[in-house]
Amino acid sequence: MSQPKVLLLGPPGAGKGTQSSNIVEEYGVDHVTTGDALRANKDMETEHGTPREYMEAGELVPDPVVNEIVKAALEEADGFVLDGYPRNLSQAEYLDDITDLDLVALLDVDRGELVDRLTGRRVCEECGTNYHVEFSPPEEAGVCDECGGDLVQRDDDNEETVEERLDVFEENTQPVIEYYDEEGELVRIDGEGTPEEVWADLRAAIDDAN
Repeated sequence: MSQPKVLLLGPPGAGKGTQSSNIVEEYGVDHVTTGDALRANKDMETEHGTPREYMEAGELVPDPVVNEIVKAALEEADGFVLDGYPRNLSQAEYLDDITDLDLVALLDVDRGELVDRLTGRRVCEECGTNYHVEFSPPEEAGVCDECGGDLVQRDDDNEETVEERLDVFEENTQPVIEYYDEEGELVRIDGEGTPEEVWADLRAAIDDAN
């Protein structure tokens, strides 16, 4: 399969960004995320207004607007990995109407592992380089290898906020996972191995879907 159409599902911390990059590099497809699509098309006119109107008001962009933006992004893509959409059941049903997916893959990671991954992240205040206290530590604790800046924990990586983010994911996106599971389309990928091991399994699943 030269340019597959892949939907990648998974909670925060599951490694969707890393694996999406691998898919883009391996298969030459577009990486389509809701956020990027909205930013790139914020002035696109829809029946319900433009994304900019909602974003500047600090409001959630409603489903009908998000749907049209994602549809436009997918129509321009020769193959894609879709990440961060659909976020709810109605979006999943809409996606079914506008494209045929080759693979729906879920990066399956235990909640406790996700909390460890997310709360262990550190970022350099100066240059933005990312580290992890366990999986990718700097040479000197608290100091960036690249520029010597201080490493800090972002506000949204503290345990309370991480637990809230995982709760929101489960509430909104679990029905999406169940939807594809019941349709017999969902392929579960063990997301707890090394990034290389996860990629090997995911690549095999994509090739098998051809």
